[in-house]
Amino acid sequence: MPDPHYPHPGRGIALAVLATACFALLDTTSQYVGGVVPVMMAVWLRFVVQAGMTAAMLYPSQGRSLFVTRAPWWQLLRGALMVTSGTVAYISLQHVPVGEFTAILMLVPLVITLLAAVLLREHVSALTWLLVAGGLTGALIVVRPKGSDLNIGMFLPLLLVVINALYQIVTSKMVKTEDPGTMHFYTGLTGLVFGTVALPWSWAPMQDPMLWLLVGLIGVFGSLGHYFMIKGYQKAPASRITPYMYTQIAFATLAGWVVFGYAPDVWTVLGIALIAVCGVLGVRAR
Repeated sequence: MPDPHYPHPGRGIALAVLATACFALLDTTSQYVGGVVPVMMAVWLRFVVQAGMTAAMLYPSQGRSLFVTRAPWWQLLRGALMVTSGTVAYISLQHVPVGEFTAILMLVPLVITLLAAVLLREHVSALTWLLVAGGLTGALIVVRPKGSDLNIGMFLPLLLVVINALYQIVTSKMVKTEDPGTMHFYTGLTGLVFGTVALPWSWAPMQDPMLWLLVGLIGVFGSLGHYFMIKGYQKAPASRITPYMYTQIAFATLAGWVVFGYAPDVWTVLGIALIAVCGVLGVRAR
């Protein structure tokens, strides 16, 4: 029987898949400019675009209520976590192919379960623990050294998983009282402020107009991705949407092949598949 609260779940799923495509393009573009544009400069420009686009897209329908928040300190914490996440992600993508990077990030739902068990003392079944272990094993297979040198940067995505899990936990607390559009706007605003503070030490002249365009697109893809995701969750329940989030791995792997000519080896594909299977089963086990 259809859920009366979500009469068109297919539209929500389609919007979520569109969001994952935007996130894959964000990461691919970040990897492309990563060796040229300083990290904090790229992060600053991303959040300038995000704050501006969010205001432009949502203000016409929400008006001044877009800027009203009941939890300014939580907004600041959430924004700081997103800035940290964006910074670590940008650095990580200089060391790890975008498809593998994305696969590792798909551990976030499993790590949230792990943190809930450790920090919140929530009950976790033996099957869920097994799925968490399987997902982590898949991640270690993906980040394993593929040559003679061990690059510590290859393990940065694992740090990013923890940061993103904390970000999601804070978000889940805030959505009970805060409007999703307001949260998205203040995330961009917080990133803009933090990035502006760091800008004097990270600014570098960019003579090539194409670089400005590409860095601007990072903000565009990020803003559109979050916007589509917000709209998707308004049209379909999280339990229906979450399994489709793993399509981002396919989009990112395809983009990595088209843009960089990188094709994962058999072991990497095995690790990615293990992460995806454990993640989807983890969602269904809840």
